[in-house]
Amino acid sequence: MPASPQRAPEPGLDDLELRMLDFEGRWSGRLGAKESAIRAEFGFSAARYYQVLDALIDSPIALRTDPILVRRLQRLRDGRARARAARTFRVERSEDPSD
Repeated sequence: MPASPQRAPEPGLDDLELRMLDFEGRWSGRLGAKESAIRAEFGFSAARYYQVLDALIDSPIALRTDPILVRRLQRLRDGRARARAARTFRVERSEDPSD
């Protein structure tokens, strides 16, 4: 019987990505200034952190590494996106009798 072809090993998460998942897991339920903790821990702005985190939690490797945490982060992100999409901007109209 011929040997099955070897699959190339799947690359894992790098140190930064692992640290980010660990940080998110530890931060769950904590109160405080997360933005300043992000800057202290990772050295970049909260906006950049969330850009990287969004890409990370869409990664199948991250999902396999910590499925419960990644799915929770995806649900939170998707809920925030739905809330933003549902917002409406109201324009106050003055009651003008000449209309």
